[in-house]
Amino acid sequence: MSFEALKKNRENSLAKLVAASDSLNTKKSYGDDTEWKPTADKAGNGYVVLRFLPEKGDDIAPHVTYYSHFFKGQTGRWYVENSRTTFGEPDPVSEMNSRLWNAGPESDKELARSMKRKKQHVANVYIINDTGNPDNNGKVFKYKFGAKIMAKIDDALKPQFEDEQAFDPFNFWSGADFKLKFRNVDGQRNYDLSSFDTPSEFLGGDDGALEEVYNQLHDLSVYIEPKNYKSYDELKRKLVEVVGPELALGESMAGVQSITEPAPVYEKPKVAEAPPVSESAPTPEPAPSAPAADDDDDDSLSYFAKLAQS
Repeated sequence: MSFEALKKNRENSLAKLVAASDSLNTKKSYGDDTEWKPTADKAGNGYVVLRFLPEKGDDIAPHVTYYSHFFKGQTGRWYVENSRTTFGEPDPVSEMNSRLWNAGPESDKELARSMKRKKQHVANVYIINDTGNPDNNGKVFKYKFGAKIMAKIDDALKPQFEDEQAFDPFNFWSGADFKLKFRNVDGQRNYDLSSFDTPSEFLGGDDGALEEVYNQLHDLSVYIEPKNYKSYDELKRKLVEVVGPELALGESMAGVQSITEPAPVYEKPKVAEAPPVSESAPTPEPAPSAPAADDDDDDSLSYFAKLAQS
């Protein structure tokens, strides 16, 4: 879709996006300088004004959704992988968690919770005012966000109250600036105070400026294309390395209810940095960069409800 076609069809974008949201809302972090993350101050708070941008080309929606896992296993290894449940295929971690959830003991359910998948959305955004890093102002980035911000987008598309007017947050001409406000609440990043401003034309509706931004949109398909995910067998081998064969393959699940003292393999995986080691000790596996503690980044309730029914 060209910029001219996008402008011509702007009035139909709201209905199209609502339909796409209804159908896609239930769908590896590739770290690079095109991914934007908000910068927190020393207290863990931050404020940014940004604009969500429309879809690129013939994309069905301006955002994509994927699932991933991030945890440290009993072996001391990290499991940081995207989940094949993103496109509806079996995934070894989900299968392991299903066995744990259905085994019976609450300790197994807690273990499954510690390895639950994360649901992430990705969209193109234009940074208007990044108070934590002003160098980002006026640039287009890919932005990953969770359920809280997605809920605010859904509320704009489908308001819950009669005095609220629906609008397309991703539309150049009838969208709105988004005031991203976050606080540190009980050690987690909380976005409750974030909100959309009054709908308005982006960049004053200047076609030249809008087309320049449009041409900078990033391809989001990398997050959901199966070719960019490891195969089921590769993921299972990695899972065995991280949590051990007994837990990964379910070889000892039959006797788990009779165990009075949990076997070491069932110890809850840790998501903390490895302790310091002496200079003579072997160099430990480096810990990956953990995502910010966030109160809006998973769908654990619906996820485990499905596990209970499997």
